[in-house]
Amino acid sequence: MKKFFINYKYLMILGLFVGITSCENEAIPNPNGPTLESLVDGATEADLLLLASGVESVMRNDLGFYYNTTSIVGRDYYDLNGTDPRYTGELLGAGAGDGFLDNNGFLTTRTFAAGYRAIRNAYVLEEAVANTVASLTQEEINGYVGFTKLVRAYELLKLANKQYNNGIRIDTRDPDNPGAFLDYDPALAAISALLDEATSDFNAGGATLAFNLSSGYDGFSTPAGLAQFAQALKARVEMYRGNAAGCLSALSNSFFDLNGDLDMGVSHAFGTGGNDTRNPVFFVPNQDLYMAHPSFVADAEAGDARLGKVVDLGTPVSIDDLSATHQVQIYSSDVDPIAMIRNEELILLYAEANIGTNNGEAVAALNVIRNAAGLGDYAGAMDDASLVDEMLHQRRYSLFGEGHRWIDMRRYGRLGDLPLDRPGDQVFDQFPTPVSEGN
Repeated sequence: MKKFFINYKYLMILGLFVGITSCENEAIPNPNGPTLESLVDGATEADLLLLASGVESVMRNDLGFYYNTTSIVGRDYYDLNGTDPRYTGELLGAGAGDGFLDNNGFLTTRTFAAGYRAIRNAYVLEEAVANTVASLTQEEINGYVGFTKLVRAYELLKLANKQYNNGIRIDTRDPDNPGAFLDYDPALAAISALLDEATSDFNAGGATLAFNLSSGYDGFSTPAGLAQFAQALKARVEMYRGNAAGCLSALSNSFFDLNGDLDMGVSHAFGTGGNDTRNPVFFVPNQDLYMAHPSFVADAEAGDARLGKVVDLGTPVSIDDLSATHQVQIYSSDVDPIAMIRNEELILLYAEANIGTNNGEAVAALNVIRNAAGLGDYAGAMDDASLVDEMLHQRRYSLFGEGHRWIDMRRYGRLGDLPLDRPGDQVFDQFPTPVSEGN
């Protein structure tokens, strides 16, 4: 890890000078502007606002790589653009003998580096707040610190979901002496605890924040709103841990609303102005050939409105013995937000957490999702196994292309149920530790 963090210890600061929603890192910092050292020791109020803006901005770096790699491995969709054979070979376990993921290739290293860069930015902000010359109240300090923990937890969860039992480092506060790698289960426990810490900070953060957030946080840009966001993420983490009671408890403190807008939640925001960046998983119709796995269409119930997330191009797109007819079009423009978590997922988590203890309540929640998709009420068997099948089916269609399918099938031991379209293909259960990490 030392090599990696030396590389990003100073590069991270470049992302802080390009606007509240920018993620570009090619800018040259103003030699007369603030340095990293001045920001972490003696930051002004303006510096803190800049840092907070940069933290949110850098969270979007290489976000498209996260969604594309997890969606392709999880057989949500293919990349049939033909721009790099690794998308149709390496990610699908083909073309390399027994199949492997390169521990020094961009498919592995880019999202790993991006996640830890965002985490490093959060640590810098926290250190700057601790050493600021600005006159902050304790409530304002709590808001800042809670936000840094929330960002770290969110990024660590994405990293843990990809690395699985190859492990991640939770403690990277000192980039020259990072903590040990933790396997998936202890990593989830640490992330859950960090989200609780963030919630406690927000609960002691007063009525308003001392910094601004983008439009992706509309409705949640207060300490109370961020506490709800933290608990929503905790509900996801607890369900991943198999802790249904913990999930339900977190949901009760989140923005979960069984009768609420399914899209309510917190998102990454994008724009077209200045140094801003655009939605990286908006695919131009008939041009960006990210194609839904054929089973996504074949397995859908008749009348499911969520099939609107894909569009039939009329003729099959084929490459490397893979073929599909429907292009992914989840987003309608390149400035559409990408949800970090939203109410539709929370309702599905609520259903999942009730299976086995209150199956009637689980079905009621699943019916909310079904009805919103234009489907009638669930009419299948009420045993636990049947409801798990139904829940996973609804998650597949509601959360299509949002990085969940692969994780869901893995946590239920069903990776073997994902389709293999060519002899020799395989489904990986985790990404390798980048070679730069060393062991």
